[in-house]
Amino acid sequence: MAEIRSALRQHWPEYLIEGWALGSFMVSAGIFTTLFEYPGSPLRHAFDNADARRVMIGMAMGLTAIALIYSPWGQRSGAHMNPAVTLTFLRLKKIARCDAAMYIAAQFIGGTLGVLLVMAVCQGAFTEAPVSYVITVPGPQGALLAFIAEFAISALLMAVVLLVSNSERYGKYTGLGAGLMVAVYIALEAPLSGMSMNPARSFASAWPAEVWTGFWIYLTAPVFGMQCAAAWYVRPRCGHEAGCAKLLHSKTQRCIHCGYVPPLP
Repeated sequence: MAEIRSALRQHWPEYLIEGWALGSFMVSAGIFTTLFEYPGSPLRHAFDNADARRVMIGMAMGLTAIALIYSPWGQRSGAHMNPAVTLTFLRLKKIARCDAAMYIAAQFIGGTLGVLLVMAVCQGAFTEAPVSYVITVPGPQGALLAFIAEFAISALLMAVVLLVSNSERYGKYTGLGAGLMVAVYIALEAPLSGMSMNPARSFASAWPAEVWTGFWIYLTAPVFGMQCAAAWYVRPRCGHEAGCAKLLHSKTQRCIHCGYVPPLP
């Protein structure tokens, strides 16, 4: 308990940021999906093709992810926004157990609050079909393919994040790479699984919607996929060593993971 109290006292800003980040992502997902999919929306009629609408939503969410990662707050917490990401850095011993637990709790709470906020503002346009709380459920091909797809996209995302973020030359582009992958995944993979990669993101929609179809997929596949990517990255034959538990390590922000303190002005 003393360890938890100490972590809360010292690191509460980072915890709040993680909740804010996923909450903001869910607000963006809810608003843009409503704008492009709600039958009464002008954008829904402007983009008559479902694939085109999905590309537009993907672009919006990719830009949202990039903005959050590169924001001053995102640079401070590391912009995990995802329990699967946090658990991967925990497995790599780059984040303390207390911090990981608080990050995950904040992500679940923040994501859910984001969905509830969109519910309050958009009401039926957001909660009713076809938007339906932006829930993630398996596509028509079934749960097995949805699981495989979630596993694959999660593993590939984490592999790219680890490779790029730990590169001295390309590390600053980690957020751009992650955002681009989110955009492409929504455009191409969403019909298979809804494109989650994130247990907290799926919970945030499933809980108020009371729709738990295939929820086990979104709790397990992203975690397994990212854990496998981490195991591949640090395997002895590869010779890689993971760095700090941040997608983007700023020289102007403190780091609760590696202990970095920015120099005084």
